[in-house]
Amino acid sequence: MVRWVAAAGAFVVSLDSMVNIAFPAMAAAFGAPPERVRWVIICYTGSYAVMSFVAGAAADRIGHVPVFRAGLALSVAGFALCGLAPSFPLLLVGRAVQGVAGGLVYGTAPALATLGAAASLHGRRLGFLNAAIGLGFASGPVLAGVLIDALGWRAVFHARVPAGLAALAWALLVRWRGERASTHPLVAARDVLRSPVLTASGLSFVANGAIFAIWLLAPFYIVGVRGLSASAGGVLFMLTPLGTAAAAPFAGWLNDRLGARAPMVAGLALEAVGLGALSRADAATPLAAVALALGAAGFGLGLFQVPNMASVMAAFPARHAGAAGGLTFLARTVGVVTGVTILAAVFAARRAVVGLQPAFAEALTLAALAVAGAAVAGLAVGRARAYTPGR
Repeated sequence: MVRWVAAAGAFVVSLDSMVNIAFPAMAAAFGAPPERVRWVIICYTGSYAVMSFVAGAAADRIGHVPVFRAGLALSVAGFALCGLAPSFPLLLVGRAVQGVAGGLVYGTAPALATLGAAASLHGRRLGFLNAAIGLGFASGPVLAGVLIDALGWRAVFHARVPAGLAALAWALLVRWRGERASTHPLVAARDVLRSPVLTASGLSFVANGAIFAIWLLAPFYIVGVRGLSASAGGVLFMLTPLGTAAAAPFAGWLNDRLGARAPMVAGLALEAVGLGALSRADAATPLAAVALALGAAGFGLGLFQVPNMASVMAAFPARHAGAAGGLTFLARTVGVVTGVTILAAVFAARRAVVGLQPAFAEALTLAALAVAGAAVAGLAVGRARAYTPGR
């Protein structure tokens, strides 16, 4: 039951993919150029990049359950604040609140998902959690498209309030067995700075930063170049996170049998292929080909993320499971913030010179090359090893 509640909370937070489809509508409502809309992502991901590791480490001391519950409660407040924001700056404040809340949830969910499970089952437990996260990301664009077409962009925030309240109620009512605070010291710097942890975190930084070329730029391609409605674009856009969700359980199974390296490298390679194929898309490209590229990139990311998370968590003692899980989300989100910043700058600069579609192609090509390089680097990563005292 515990892993279901953890997955439900992470699912609600991951519905934030609804916001990406609303970028064009937000830009129009506040008179903001596309490159300024990137702050809607940066304020959110920057906040939870900081909070995910801090929350995980703190939860190892005070208990993961109260931190998880606090994250869900604060998420509801953030949803309401964003939905009511009368100006772009206040929207960004609401996004920062959402980010802090998301960090509290994401920083504790991996530890709760693996609570009481044998180490040999951690891959599958984390696969289940990542499948829920991927399903949330996949559902978001479709729901957002319908909501935006019918009610406007603010509905993507208002609609998440009852979902957040439902997850919070479940977290308050369920009995959490095996959860206890730790009397051990906080995670040591030497645990974070070991080579396997740094390497896995670096690969996650690149993979997640690059995938946001899709999250940030694909809505402008789908709506601006292809002329699709928000709802139709949402259906197409969902294929990336749907691929991630579909790959996660399989990736967990592979990790428990083969170790981390093989599925991580295969996932990075497939993500690079998907991004590269999408970079070639223009107004005449068949939508089926665009859909295949979006799905391939997402499946590759899902194949990579679960063993990557498992390898980081295996490098820490069980008493620091919160910090380990938080570190995986820290690497993801720092990568996202960096990727968004670089890709948005490239897109904006090149769009002013060559136009929307060529600028989209160049930004996607850059992302694909970065992930291809990470796949090559991933060949040097060994099999994940469980933590042993004194290592």
